Amino acid sequence: MIISMKKGATQQEIEHVCQRIREFGYKVHSIQGEERVVIGAVGIGDVTACLESLEAAPGVESAVRISSPYKFVSREFKPESSRIRVNGAEIGGNEFVVMAGPCSVENERQILTAAEGVARAGAKILRGGAFKPRTSPYDFQGLELEGLKLLAKARQATGLAIVTEIMSDGDVELVAEYADILQVGARNMQNFALLKTLGKCPRPILLKRGMSSTVKELLMSAEYITAHGNANIILCERGIRTFETATRNTCDITAVAVLHELTHLPVILDPSHATGKRSLVPALARAAVAIGSDGLIVEVHPEPEKALSDGAQSLSIPEFAALMADLNLYLELWKASRPAAAFA
Repeated sequence: MIISMKKGATQQEIEHVCQRIREFGYKVHSIQGEERVVIGAVGIGDVTACLESLEAAPGVESAVRISSPYKFVSREFKPESSRIRVNGAEIGGNEFVVMAGPCSVENERQILTAAEGVARAGAKILRGGAFKPRTSPYDFQGLELEGLKLLAKARQATGLAIVTEIMSDGDVELVAEYADILQVGARNMQNFALLKTLGKCPRPILLKRGMSSTVKELLMSAEYITAHGNANIILCERGIRTFETATRNTCDITAVAVLHELTHLPVILDPSHATGKRSLVPALARAAVAIGSDGLIVEVHPEPEKALSDGAQSLSIPEFAALMADLNLYLELWKASRPAAAFA
């Protein structure tokens, strides 16, 4: 349910409504707007009786039932787009935010070179995997704690924020100590123990769509995190598995527009995993801008042919710089198409 309080409702009236919601067995989630307070009620109980009671409460303007199965992340609950602030960047606002860096942190020279290169080209956030879920148990699995320390060193050297993947609920506290954003990879999108733990984490979460997951399933995974206390979520379309073999995955570019209709959460696109081919990354990046993505996450390596993972889809630093320069032409149109609220 969504309960909209009247403009100027007193704190006592707001607290009374929250108490009534709890008495009916629901959890309370409150959003403080510029002019009024909106209260979300989620759980299992007598919806009709609760709505009737709340509609009669002092200070309440309206009380309506949320129809979508994902409550807190839906636009029904919050019509305005959310903005996630990280180290001076704002994802979901008036800035197209690019995250870039290697698939895996391999050594100090590699990650520092990559960080300096993507920072010069205009990236705001450095990506790099310390923990790597790989299809084969014999592939490079990441440097783990040493990789996190090298990412922290790269942040200190460049000022870039860090996004890195989290694989286990037992590692959340450790990774959050080093990273600015915790990434949930496609294979862990429905790792519900991990999602619940991330709900208690103070860091923003980058949630990637599972390789065979629907948009609804992606939003339900985001709901898990939000329902457990963390609403700072960035969604990522990275391609899904279909019958097509010409690319690594099939990029569901429409999902960006669909998600913007269904949820207030920001949405970015991963052209590297969606295509699996560095030659296709620039074209898909331009498409992401055109369809209204809030940003990109791109794989960049100083020497892609020597990369320990995903070298075929990684751009070199000069190729990434050329991509960023090319995108500037498209971003003028991107800014013109943004909702006025994004620039408020």
